[in-house]
Amino acid sequence: MNAAHEREALRQQLLLRALWRDGGAAQGLSGWTRGVRRDGVDNALGLAAYRANAGAIAERALAGAFPSVAALVGDESFAALARDFWQQRPPQRGDLAQWGDTLPAFIAEQPSLAAEPYLADSARLDWAVHAAAHAADAPDAAPALERLADTDPTALRLLLPAGSALVDSRWPIASIWLAHRRDDAARFDAVRDAFAAERSECAFVARCGLAVQVHALDRPTARFHDALLAGRCLDDALDAAGDFDFSAWLVRALRERWLVAVQPLERLP
Repeated sequence: MNAAHEREALRQQLLLRALWRDGGAAQGLSGWTRGVRRDGVDNALGLAAYRANAGAIAERALAGAFPSVAALVGDESFAALARDFWQQRPPQRGDLAQWGDTLPAFIAEQPSLAAEPYLADSARLDWAVHAAAHAADAPDAAPALERLADTDPTALRLLLPAGSALVDSRWPIASIWLAHRRDDAARFDAVRDAFAAERSECAFVARCGLAVQVHALDRPTARFHDALLAGRCLDDALDAAGDFDFSAWLVRALRERWLVAVQPLERLP
C-alpha cells in the first residue's frame, strides 16, 4: 500500500470513529480538514451531518445483508436494531459491506428479541448468503468425474463452490428464508407446518452461477457436506454421512452445480 492509500485508509478510520463520537478521533480528523471547504460547506458541518445520518447509513447497510431479519421484525424494529448495533458494534473498516458478521450474536443477546428465538439463526443464514455472494466464481471447467471411477476414495477430495456454508439450527431457517423470496399467498404455509412439527433444519448455502441458493439438507447430506467443507477425503466424508446415497447426491450436485472439482489428494511419502 502506497503512502496515499495509507493516508486515505487512516482518514476513513478516523471518520468512522468520529461518527461514534470518539473525541480523540474527531480531533485528529479536524487536523486534516481544518479550513477545508467543499461546495461552500465547512467539513466540521459535514461531520455533523454524517453523525446525524449515521443511523440511516447503518440501517441501509444492514438491510442489504440481512433482508430476512428485516422482514421478520419489521421496518421500525429493524431500524432501532441497526442503530443500536452501530453504536455498540461499530465497523472497523470503511467498507460497510464487510460489517455485520457479529449481528447474529448481538441479536441473541437482546432480551427484547427473546420471543423470537429463531431470529439469531436467521441472521446467521442471511450473513452466510451475503458472504457467498461476494465469494469467487466457480471455474468454468466441468469436474473430472472419471477420477471417481479410477481413483480410490481415500485419495480424492470433492470441492464445493467457494463461499459455501452450512447453518444448522433447531428452527426451520431454510424454510423461513425461502418463504421470504416468494410473493404468493401460500408462501408461509411451509413455515407454519415446520414450526408446528418443531422441525429443525440445516441450511446449505452455495453459489450457483451469479445467484446464491439455499437448500434444506437432510442430516446425512449435511454431514457429508460438512466433511467436504472441512477438506476431508471422499472416503471420510462418506463415513461421516452414514446412511447416504452417493449416486443420488452426485446427480443432484451436478444439477445444482454444487460439485466444483474432483481433486486427487497428495500422498505423504
